[in-house]
Amino acid sequence: MTAILVDQDLCTRCGICSNTCTMGLIDPADENTLPKIPDAKAKMCIRCGHCEVFCPSQALLLNDRPDEKVPLPAGAGTIAPDEMGYYLKKRRSVRCFTKDPVPKEKILELLDIARYAASGGNGQPVEWIVVHDPEKVKKIAVLTVEWMKTLVNSAHPMSGYVPMLIKPFEAGYDVICRNAPHLLFAHIPEGNPIAQVDAIIALTHFDVAAPAHGIGTCWAGFVAGASREYLPLQQYLGLPAGRTSAYAMMFGNPQYRIYGIPQRKPLNVTWHQEPHENSL
Repeated sequence: MTAILVDQDLCTRCGICSNTCTMGLIDPADENTLPKIPDAKAKMCIRCGHCEVFCPSQALLLNDRPDEKVPLPAGAGTIAPDEMGYYLKKRRSVRCFTKDPVPKEKILELLDIARYAASGGNGQPVEWIVVHDPEKVKKIAVLTVEWMKTLVNSAHPMSGYVPMLIKPFEAGYDVICRNAPHLLFAHIPEGNPIAQVDAIIALTHFDVAAPAHGIGTCWAGFVAGASREYLPLQQYLGLPAGRTSAYAMMFGNPQYRIYGIPQRKPLNVTWHQEPHENSL
């Protein structure tokens, strides 16, 4: 199958597709030929789409579900730098939620954004489990505390810390899921050495996009730990065979608005310089 489709009437032979090809597969055009990926190299294409999206005349189409091409309206996605700065700086981890559920359609819209996140070799290994029922979220919190109890007086690095979580939870204070109505799990193939990072990148896309849709998020570290180490929770989640939970995130409609930006540590940057010979 031809890896790329090129409209000869639109192609200006500018060479950008060849220059931006991640794998260096596209033979550049000349006055007699259009850009192409030789058949011998076609299997090396990782379907990243760089050739398609960097084409200024939109003459090139990646031949991978071409009917699903998403048009980019003129000016879409352009955000003023200062607005982007404020948007990211005001992002907060939300731990107080209303009981109103987030519609499934809105969750799917956010996950559709997250599937465009970068992944190593464009492997796109991340898949999702959404726990939409608040009662099931509570069950997961209970299972997480059960896992914590197995860590007490063990060599686990959280051994000395978990009693401070178990006690308030058993007293009725949800320190695990913060009474969030929903949980999101990113899961990845077992044994994939780079998929863990891919999952964090994808979850970050969800995390960053959520406030624009009026949704609050919080990284669920305790649940994430239990989902990786506690078999009863893994079984409850119903993870597909050969896949493992990478991380978890709680989310829902935030109870309170954000009115400011908090202080942070001063910026600490080192501009690298090669060491002097006498310092080696």
